[in-house]
Amino acid sequence: MKNSKELTSSDLERYDRQMMIQGWGVEGQKKLKNSKIVVMGTGGLGCPASIYLAVAGVGHLVVIDMQKPELSNLNRQVLHWEKDIEGPGKDKAISAKEKLLQMNSDITVEGLVLKITEENIFDLVKDANVVIDAMDNFHIRYLINDACIHYQIPFVHAGIYGMEGQLTTIVPGEGPCLKCIFPSPPIEQKIFPVLGATPAVFATLQAMEALKLIVGIGKPLVERLLIIDGCEMSFDVMRIKRRDDCEACSII
Repeated sequence: MKNSKELTSSDLERYDRQMMIQGWGVEGQKKLKNSKIVVMGTGGLGCPASIYLAVAGVGHLVVIDMQKPELSNLNRQVLHWEKDIEGPGKDKAISAKEKLLQMNSDITVEGLVLKITEENIFDLVKDANVVIDAMDNFHIRYLINDACIHYQIPFVHAGIYGMEGQLTTIVPGEGPCLKCIFPSPPIEQKIFPVLGATPAVFATLQAMEALKLIVGIGKPLVERLLIIDGCEMSFDVMRIKRRDDCEACSII
């Protein structure tokens, strides 16, 4: 690694338990310390995903959101608290950054208060090791997909509704992209039902996938779509393939 940071004695103590995982060790933890993950959104998915990335020791976290928290968010967006909605309210990206640094002051956290657009998406992801898709609309998800394909950056997608959802890991050139799986956006609702535990489940799996990618262990969910129905407590994995005619990734 160019100009890589070494682990400190504090790192060795803090991350001792995860470094015991086979294939992780000191070198895996060093990779995390020198990595950058961009979390697109600090809502129901982005909050818990950011938490577990931060406490695992990802050296540089970027959390992006343009909104302020509302009372109806607090059943699932666990980095935003009652005090954050008082008065004019605190920006979600800043609220998230503050809490994450209280959990792990040894990492760098950027909180960007901005709208993700076609004009800025490439700059936002270009030097990331992994991107977390924690959005709730497919217009921005497709922008993330296109930018990650352009820079050959893996990203972990999750989507939820009520007590169910889906998860996959997209590694450009190695499996299908988001547009291969969803060639056109599904019908979306601005306000939809959600139990807080649902995004928490998927977000922690997103974090696990991202950490596996950086450390280089295990088998990511490439070419597989995990579908969980929490009401029935059923877990299914579908095989998914690239489409030769995909407008987004067929050029790779």
